[in-house]
Amino acid sequence: MINLVSLNIALPKKVNLNGGSKKHLTGIFKKPVDEKIFLDELGFRGDGVGDSRIHGGKDLAVCSYFVDHFPYWEVELDREMKPGAFGENLSLSGINETQINIGDIFRVGEAEIEVSQPRQPCHKLNKVFNLQAMACKVQTTGYTGCYFRVKKTGWVEPDSELERIQEGLGGISIEMVNVLMFKEKKNPDLLKKVVSLQALSVEWREKFQNRL
Repeated sequence: MINLVSLNIALPKKVNLNGGSKKHLTGIFKKPVDEKIFLDELGFRGDGVGDSRIHGGKDLAVCSYFVDHFPYWEVELDREMKPGAFGENLSLSGINETQINIGDIFRVGEAEIEVSQPRQPCHKLNKVFNLQAMACKVQTTGYTGCYFRVKKTGWVEPDSELERIQEGLGGISIEMVNVLMFKEKKNPDLLKKVVSLQALSVEWREKFQNRL
């Protein structure tokens, strides 16, 4: 059973990351909310990203992370992990990258969301976790979480149920796409399957198309 553990939002603000003197505009410090939030095609109202060149947009409207990975990170990093730790909007349990496919559509509250790509770890994770290798660790483990686009807008409450209402074509999991992006970069059979997925984000389809 898939559970929505926490619904998290934050508007971007300039902060000192990792004690540095330079301020970075970031929306990564998501906090749990206890009221319903409207979800439109660009994401949750009252939420935002710091760098719209690499985050946000219709293909990356909603970021999710799988809290079943938290025990691993707590041992690896020797710190407590709480919902929102990875800057995710949806903290989910009962599912991981092997069990969720590109193109899967879920109903959450009044809204419907479609899996579009893995979350690509960026350098800000290094600063947030005060560990230069953090983004690399996320990439290596494959514990990336994923992004959704919004197929139907609507209100979402923190205790909304998450129900898979349609399976993605091709059965290509987030894990498989991560492997193709970061490890088996020239796998021709998998490349051909992945570039044919219309539900995959435009940016990642173009990246894989360039490899063929």
